[in-house]
Amino acid sequence: MKFKLLLAASMLSLGVVHAQDFVKGIVYEDTNKNGKKEKTETGLINVSVSNGIDVVLTNERGEYKLPVGKDNIIFVIKPTNYSFPLNDKNLPEFYYIHKPNGSPKLKYSTVSPTGEIPKSLDFPLYAQQEDIKFKALIFGDPQAYNMDEIAYFKKGIIEDINADGTIKFGISLGDLVGDDLELHKPYQDAIQHIGKPWYNVMGNHDMNYDVKVDSLSDETFEYNFGPNNYAFHYGNAYFIVLDNILYPNPNTGKGYLGGFRKDQLDFVENSLKYVPKDKLIILNYHIPLGNINSDSFRHSDRDRLFKILAPFKHTLSMSAHTHWQEQIFYGLQDGWKQQGVHHEYNVGTTSGDWYSGTRNEYGIPSSTMRDGTPKGYAILTIDNNSYSFEYKVAGKPKNYQMNIIVPSVLSEKYARLYKISVNFFMGKKGDKVQYRFGNDQWQNMTYVEQPDPAYQYELLKFDTAEKFIEGRRPSNAVNSTHLWEAKFPNKLPVGKHDLQVKAIDMYGKLHTQTVAIEIVK
Repeated sequence: MKFKLLLAASMLSLGVVHAQDFVKGIVYEDTNKNGKKEKTETGLINVSVSNGIDVVLTNERGEYKLPVGKDNIIFVIKPTNYSFPLNDKNLPEFYYIHKPNGSPKLKYSTVSPTGEIPKSLDFPLYAQQEDIKFKALIFGDPQAYNMDEIAYFKKGIIEDINADGTIKFGISLGDLVGDDLELHKPYQDAIQHIGKPWYNVMGNHDMNYDVKVDSLSDETFEYNFGPNNYAFHYGNAYFIVLDNILYPNPNTGKGYLGGFRKDQLDFVENSLKYVPKDKLIILNYHIPLGNINSDSFRHSDRDRLFKILAPFKHTLSMSAHTHWQEQIFYGLQDGWKQQGVHHEYNVGTTSGDWYSGTRNEYGIPSSTMRDGTPKGYAILTIDNNSYSFEYKVAGKPKNYQMNIIVPSVLSEKYARLYKISVNFFMGKKGDKVQYRFGNDQWQNMTYVEQPDPAYQYELLKFDTAEKFIEGRRPSNAVNSTHLWEAKFPNKLPVGKHDLQVKAIDMYGKLHTQTVAIEIVK
């Protein structure tokens, strides 16, 4: 009897060992770029490789070994001064999908059975020179719901971009499309025209809704883009890309909630073990983390994330989702574990207000966002472990950074009844915005949080229309977090005047703009 128990225990132990599979291979410098490991090509040491949770470093021969189950994506975390091969859409090829039995059959395409994992799963890298100062394009929510909107995206955004040599890559912060996941391919077709490597975040409109557990909500995203939790180095910055949508909402079973699964935060923690503490850590996700009073994001997940980031003094987050633009700061009251604050830039969207509003001479909707920010995209500049942003309004000159809202012509008698409003698109509470007429002294403007007057005017065109206006009615306005106003002076003489406005952004950069007005009797 004792022998049988020992035998059973031994067999059980063997079963446990055999149930755990491993993947191994080499990360190497592919000098001839043919995708095959040649005898003359050397393995690369200390490169991070992950199965989506665990992270290991390659040894001196470039070898790695990781546990895998029945649903893993094995990927390399790009080291500084190396690049990945790109596919024909300029998407980096840095991963291998391991789903021996395939994905569940869902409404949209998913991964077919991949079979047994290769005996040696090798990853090629190309050597490249990376400066510590560089730029990247940042897109919020392209979110096209049909091919017409893909065309608006391409004409209005893609063709506006001149991606010179300073731009090294781009990132789209989720909602690549609007629920129809067959549009992922046309979205890729549009993005490839920029001619830069492109990284993608999953948004709540990129998910499989016909699933019952969150871990399966990304099956079509994985089919089209690979892992939705990954990371890469560039220069002295470390970019972490995360899916932060829990679907279905674990609290209600319906809809979604902002948050992370434990395995995702385990990946973040495991990957950061091999990242120097002086690096700039940049988190890229879709839904803003929300402050301590917000119920849109699971507090416990944000708290653990902040604990993981605590040893790193240089951090940044980028989000989208809201279809407005805002600078958000998390302090001790929000669970941030360091002195000072953590900055999250909630980036304005390339779809603006969902391709709404009147159309220009090219048939493209104006798509101004609900806070008065015109549609556009951000340009991130990294300099060692510091950063700055600029916002590029689509179809406007680079220096168009604010909208001055004032009558072009007004009566001298009633001038005191008017006001000057300025929407400083990259602004935040505490920024200094001033105005003057001609060479008069500069006057401070007052920060306000209220709807943008110009946006309300465009909305009222639809709501009071006496003739048909083609296109989608804009969404209702929200309070802008980058709006200033001042009373109109009542002593300007009759005639033409230049109204000048200047503003200093959070990076110390001065922005100026001038509009002409006329005072009449």
